Amino acid sequence: MSAGLVMDSKKPQQQGIVLTPEQKKRQRERSIAIAVALGVLVLLFFAVTLVKGPAVLQRPI
Repeated sequence: MSAGLVMDSKKPQQQGIVLTPEQKKRQRERSIAIAVALGVLVLLFFAVTLVKGPAVLQRPI
């Protein structure tokens, strides 16, 4: 195994990107908006399926 593939435990771990409280708040708001939009889309597909009824499964091959 080469030395480049082994992690050096003596090096400090990087923190990565640290978000400000305002950025965290906006990220959370975006996440909630995406979740709500996805939920609405799922409900829309479910409603369309119910409206079409069992005919949705009877299609020509």
